[in-house]
Amino acid sequence: MGEMQGTPARSRRDFLRAAGVGGVTLAVGGVLAACADDSRGALEPGAPSLAVVDGNTVTLDFRSDIDVLNYAYALEQLEAAFYTQVVATPGFETRFAPEEQTVLRDLRDHEIAHREFFRAALGTSAIPDLSVNFSSIAFTSRSAVLNVAQTFEDLGVGAYNGAGRYLTNEAFLLVAGKIVSVEARHAAAIRAIRNGNYTTAFAPDALDPALTPAQVLAAARGFVVQNIVVTNA
Repeated sequence: MGEMQGTPARSRRDFLRAAGVGGVTLAVGGVLAACADDSRGALEPGAPSLAVVDGNTVTLDFRSDIDVLNYAYALEQLEAAFYTQVVATPGFETRFAPEEQTVLRDLRDHEIAHREFFRAALGTSAIPDLSVNFSSIAFTSRSAVLNVAQTFEDLGVGAYNGAGRYLTNEAFLLVAGKIVSVEARHAAAIRAIRNGNYTTAFAPDALDPALTPAQVLAAARGFVVQNIVVTNA
């Protein structure tokens, strides 16, 4: 995946400070995404990461907060790539009503914002860009796109809920909370589109599940070329 266009280059510390202090937010594609706490959460060069990249396998060790963030980064790469393809597929404007197109473009821009936040924040500690495999998704089918979108959004919410317990840095936990709350709104928006109205389907349960890394990676495995493994979780 290529770098998002229009994002000014800056150091990780400056990026995070600008993204959080004084309520300043990060603008991506016209979407404002408040992604970070103050500079206490900045990742300094040489921050401990136990990730191992061996050929096509990426191993993340959850004893490291940085690797928990890399786990989130991997999921954001997947979601950003999916919505980018949804919007770019010919016939998008005829498959979805104008208001639905707006929602899906907003979701694309949010996921790109999340992906680029993690890319900049992690810096040299970030895992490599992932390659996606969407050959099983019929992007020309409205129902198929919405089914996969709900799967990915529910997966993202469950993944953040399940991984939060491994974070020891309060600033990182705050970042995760800011992002998972947006992912939950995404899930509700997709349900509303699928059902045609705001019924109880927008939030079927009072509490969202907390998925283990094993559950999340099993669900995502068919869409990512690399083999991602999580240890100590």
